[in-house]
Amino acid sequence: MMKGICLRYAKDEMEAEDILQESFIQAFRNLDKYSAKGPLGAWMRRITINKALEQYRKNKSLNELAAFAGTEGTAPLADDGAIEQLNLDDLLVKIQNLPTGFRTVFNLYAVEGYTHKEIGELLGISEGTSKSQYSRARVLLRKMIEEEEQNERSNLEYAKQRT
Repeated sequence: MMKGICLRYAKDEMEAEDILQESFIQAFRNLDKYSAKGPLGAWMRRITINKALEQYRKNKSLNELAAFAGTEGTAPLADDGAIEQLNLDDLLVKIQNLPTGFRTVFNLYAVEGYTHKEIGELLGISEGTSKSQYSRARVLLRKMIEEEEQNERSNLEYAKQRT
Protein backbone atom coordinates (compact mmCIF):
# COMPACT_ATOMS: atom_id res chain seq x y z
CA MET A 1 0.00 0.00 0.00
CA MET A 2 2.73 2.44 0.98
CA LYS A 3 4.80 1.82 -2.14
CA GLY A 4 1.72 2.40 -4.28
CA ILE A 5 1.25 5.80 -2.65
CA CYS A 6 4.91 6.63 -3.21
CA LEU A 7 4.74 5.62 -6.88
CA ARG A 8 1.76 7.92 -7.44
CA TYR A 9 3.65 10.94 -6.14
CA ALA A 10 7.18 10.21 -7.35
CA LYS A 11 8.59 10.97 -10.76
CA ASP A 12 10.15 7.50 -10.99
CA GLU A 13 10.63 4.29 -9.05
CA MET A 14 13.90 5.38 -7.49
CA GLU A 15 12.32 8.50 -5.99
CA ALA A 16 9.35 6.40 -4.82
CA GLU A 17 11.71 4.02 -3.02
CA ASP A 18 13.40 6.97 -1.31
CA ILE A 19 10.04 8.30 -0.13
CA LEU A 20 9.05 4.80 1.04
CA GLN A 21 12.26 4.40 3.03
CA GLU A 22 11.83 7.81 4.66
CA SER A 23 8.23 6.89 5.51
CA PHE A 24 9.28 3.68 7.25
CA ILE A 25 12.00 5.52 9.16
CA GLN A 26 9.49 8.16 10.27
CA ALA A 27 6.97 5.51 11.30
CA PHE A 28 9.52 3.54 13.34
CA ARG A 29 10.81 6.68 15.03
CA ASN A 30 7.28 7.64 16.02
CA LEU A 31 5.83 4.24 16.77
CA ASP A 32 5.36 5.30 20.37
CA LYS A 33 3.01 8.05 19.13
CA TYR A 34 0.68 5.59 17.43
CA SER A 35 -2.42 5.59 19.61
CA ALA A 36 -4.07 2.44 18.25
CA LYS A 37 -7.37 4.35 18.05
CA GLY A 38 -7.45 3.73 14.33
CA PRO A 39 -5.95 1.21 11.93
CA LEU A 40 -2.17 1.08 11.70
CA GLY A 41 -2.49 1.19 7.90
CA ALA A 42 -4.26 4.55 8.01
CA TRP A 43 -1.56 5.97 10.28
CA MET A 44 1.17 4.68 7.93
CA ARG A 45 -0.72 6.05 4.92
CA ARG A 46 -0.78 9.53 6.49
CA ILE A 47 2.97 9.38 7.18
CA THR A 48 3.65 8.25 3.60
CA ILE A 49 1.54 11.02 2.06
CA ASN A 50 3.25 13.59 4.28
CA LYS A 51 6.70 12.29 3.26
CA ALA A 52 5.68 12.46 -0.41
CA LEU A 53 4.51 16.05 0.08
CA GLU A 54 7.76 16.86 1.86
CA GLN A 55 9.64 15.54 -1.17
CA TYR A 56 7.44 17.64 -3.43
CA ARG A 57 8.25 20.78 -1.43
CA LYS A 58 11.97 19.99 -1.63
CA ASN A 59 11.80 19.61 -5.41
CA LYS A 60 9.50 22.53 -6.05
CA SER A 61 11.20 25.31 -7.96
CA LEU A 62 10.28 28.53 -9.66
CA ASN A 63 11.14 26.92 -13.01
CA GLU A 64 8.45 24.26 -12.50
CA LEU A 65 5.90 26.89 -11.57
CA ALA A 66 6.78 28.86 -14.68
CA ALA A 67 6.35 25.70 -16.78
CA PHE A 68 2.86 25.22 -15.32
CA ALA A 69 1.92 28.79 -16.19
CA GLY A 70 2.95 28.06 -19.77
CA THR A 71 0.01 25.67 -20.18
CA GLU A 72 -2.61 28.40 -19.70
CA GLY A 73 -5.37 28.45 -22.24
CA THR A 74 -5.51 24.68 -22.45
CA ALA A 75 -9.20 23.87 -22.44
CA PRO A 76 -10.27 20.72 -20.62
CA LEU A 77 -11.96 18.06 -22.70
CA ALA A 78 -15.44 16.97 -21.66
CA ASP A 79 -14.92 13.22 -21.91
CA ASP A 80 -12.96 11.42 -19.18
CA GLY A 81 -13.90 7.95 -20.42
CA ALA A 82 -10.40 7.28 -21.73
CA ILE A 83 -8.85 7.85 -18.31
CA GLU A 84 -11.41 5.66 -16.58
CA GLN A 85 -10.84 2.76 -19.00
CA LEU A 86 -7.07 2.56 -18.47
CA ASN A 87 -5.73 -0.27 -16.39
CA LEU A 88 -4.11 0.79 -13.13
CA ASP A 89 -0.51 0.14 -14.21
CA ASP A 90 -0.89 2.19 -17.39
CA LEU A 91 -2.52 5.03 -15.48
CA LEU A 92 0.26 4.98 -12.87
CA VAL A 93 2.92 5.32 -15.59
CA LYS A 94 1.06 8.25 -17.11
CA ILE A 95 0.59 9.94 -13.73
CA GLN A 96 4.34 9.61 -13.09
CA ASN A 97 4.97 11.45 -16.36
CA LEU A 98 2.94 14.48 -15.28
CA PRO A 99 4.86 17.56 -14.13
CA THR A 100 5.45 17.44 -10.37
CA GLY A 101 2.83 20.02 -9.37
CA PHE A 102 0.16 18.49 -11.60
CA ARG A 103 0.98 14.99 -10.33
CA THR A 104 0.83 16.07 -6.68
CA VAL A 105 -2.47 17.93 -6.98
CA PHE A 106 -4.00 15.14 -9.09
CA ASN A 107 -3.08 12.52 -6.48
CA LEU A 108 -4.27 14.57 -3.53
CA TYR A 109 -7.61 15.39 -5.16
CA ALA A 110 -8.48 12.38 -7.33
CA VAL A 111 -6.87 9.60 -5.30
CA GLU A 112 -6.63 10.79 -1.69
CA GLY A 113 -9.88 12.77 -1.66
CA TYR A 114 -8.62 16.10 -0.38
CA THR A 115 -10.56 19.26 -1.27
CA HIS A 116 -8.90 21.99 -3.30
CA LYS A 117 -8.93 24.20 -0.22
CA GLU A 118 -7.08 21.52 1.79
CA ILE A 119 -4.61 20.99 -1.05
CA GLY A 120 -3.94 24.71 -1.19
CA GLU A 121 -3.17 24.74 2.53
CA LEU A 122 -0.93 21.64 2.29
CA LEU A 123 1.08 22.94 -0.67
CA GLY A 124 1.02 26.65 0.07
CA ILE A 125 -0.92 27.50 -3.09
CA SER A 126 -4.32 29.07 -3.65
CA GLU A 127 -7.48 27.01 -4.03
CA GLY A 128 -7.76 28.31 -7.60
CA THR A 129 -4.24 27.17 -8.42
CA SER A 130 -5.10 23.72 -7.09
CA LYS A 131 -8.21 23.56 -9.29
CA SER A 132 -6.26 24.79 -12.30
CA GLN A 133 -3.43 22.29 -11.86
CA TYR A 134 -5.91 19.45 -11.40
CA SER A 135 -7.77 20.43 -14.55
CA ARG A 136 -4.53 20.70 -16.52
CA ALA A 137 -3.35 17.35 -15.18
CA ARG A 138 -6.52 15.73 -16.50
CA VAL A 139 -6.03 17.42 -19.88
CA LEU A 140 -2.44 16.14 -20.08
CA LEU A 141 -3.48 12.63 -19.05
CA ARG A 142 -6.16 12.58 -21.75
CA LYS A 143 -3.68 13.86 -24.30
CA MET A 144 -1.19 11.09 -23.38
CA ILE A 145 -3.95 8.49 -23.70
CA GLU A 146 -5.18 9.84 -27.03
CA GLU A 147 -1.63 9.91 -28.44
CA GLU A 148 -1.09 6.31 -27.33
CA GLU A 149 -4.38 5.22 -28.90
CA GLN A 150 -3.47 7.02 -32.14
CA ASN A 151 -0.09 5.27 -32.22
CA GLU A 152 -1.76 1.90 -31.67
CA ARG A 153 -4.23 2.58 -34.51
CA SER A 154 -1.37 3.63 -36.80
CA ASN A 155 0.62 0.51 -35.95
CA LEU A 156 -2.43 -1.67 -36.56
CA GLU A 157 -3.05 -0.02 -39.94
CA TYR A 158 0.60 -0.46 -40.89
CA ALA A 159 0.48 -4.14 -39.90
CA LYS A 160 -2.69 -4.66 -41.97
CA GLN A 161 -1.08 -3.06 -45.03
CA ARG A 162 1.95 -5.32 -44.77
CA THR A 163 -0.14 -8.50 -44.79
